[in-house]
Amino acid sequence: MEIAQLIERCQKGDELAWEALVRQYQSRIYGLAYHYLGNAEDARDLAQEVFVRLYQSLGICTDTGTFVPWMMRIARNLCIDHIRRKKARPPAEDVSVEERPNLPDQSRTPEELYAADKRKRLIYRALQTLTSLNREIIILKEIQGLSLEEIASILSVPLGTIKSRSHRARLELAQAVVALTGNGEGAA
Repeated sequence: MEIAQLIERCQKGDELAWEALVRQYQSRIYGLAYHYLGNAEDARDLAQEVFVRLYQSLGICTDTGTFVPWMMRIARNLCIDHIRRKKARPPAEDVSVEERPNLPDQSRTPEELYAADKRKRLIYRALQTLTSLNREIIILKEIQGLSLEEIASILSVPLGTIKSRSHRARLELAQAVVALTGNGEGAA
């Protein structure tokens, strides 16, 4: 079913349409939240909060063509709010990056899983070294698959700036990966 029909049915109170909408976008919202927060449990909680906000605000959405950027903006804003709250009230103890649970893909061999996990950890560490705008651009463009126009809309930054920053962000990420692997950290 097309997104326009799905949203229209949701606005009319169709619970099955709402469930279909959530199922269609839940992994995308969770993935975005996970990349911002770095914690599976916080990402799940935040994804639920995003869908609660979407449900409450569904009547506002009049242009179904902008639904995905609008939804992603809500998710991004909630992630940023969560990060701000966490900084204001830090946890009692920090949890290391290696303690985060990873769900294994059963279709790959253990060696492939190890190599993929190693690459993910390297990229995640490299992402953390980027400026916040460059990190957001990489996450929204490369991981979430949004267009540059959608990213410009979400971040409220001119399209030309997003185009040039996107290129610089990729270069900065590549340099960070090289620096991490050059220091022997890529081997862990």
